[in-house]
Amino acid sequence: MSSNQTCLVTGASRGIGRGIAEELGRHNETIIVNYRSSEAAAYDTARAIKDGGGTAIPLQADVSNRKEVEAMCDRIHELVGPVDVLVNNAGVTVDRTFSTMTREEWEHVIDVNLGGVFNCTSAFFDDIRESDDGRVINISSVVGQQGNYGQANYAATKSGLFGFTRTIALELAQTESTANCVAPGFVKTDMLEDVPEEVKQKILQRIPLERFAEVEDIAGIVRFVASEDSGYMTGQILAVNGGMEW
Repeated sequence: MSSNQTCLVTGASRGIGRGIAEELGRHNETIIVNYRSSEAAAYDTARAIKDGGGTAIPLQADVSNRKEVEAMCDRIHELVGPVDVLVNNAGVTVDRTFSTMTREEWEHVIDVNLGGVFNCTSAFFDDIRESDDGRVINISSVVGQQGNYGQANYAATKSGLFGFTRTIALELAQTESTANCVAPGFVKTDMLEDVPEEVKQKILQRIPLERFAEVEDIAGIVRFVASEDSGYMTGQILAVNGGMEW
């Protein structure tokens, strides 16, 4: 990665977000560890980055709240200046079959998973556009490519990131900043741990590599997309799913 970059990773207190923050921290100057409510976990992430020789600043903001995002943006500018790399990772699930899903459950997932991406990209768009190596990296999911039973709201948001990414890529292209999307498959996180064992076995049967992803499998790809080496790649969907078809 370029030296002296500032990276903001949303939802970085645990799971994939934490893995991405720690991986970027090993190769980058300053990592902003965003969290909504898991303050202790966010500070643990920041300590891990610092222990690895990086610089990390935990900052609270609910990405679905435009005012909180703007306040976070102002604080980042006060502390370290503009952001070069934005990783839109924060997301939620509220799983229901469509026939039982309420409008409130639909809107909550939309507000965080798509609304949060809008809020953060809007707040930091000028930073990314003006950076020498500006990067917007949106974290989607194989569920956005294939759909998944009981996840109509989640699938809609993750699929929506594809069109958003491609459009932002076009609008950033004249400044040579890029926008790409990483779509993980099923990753060993707390969310996967909650899935019943028989369901996990059925999922494994659909994965040619016959294993779930480690967080590091995703974080390494994000690090590449954030680096100078990816400078001629934009508007792409990187499916990191062990070979699952879509």
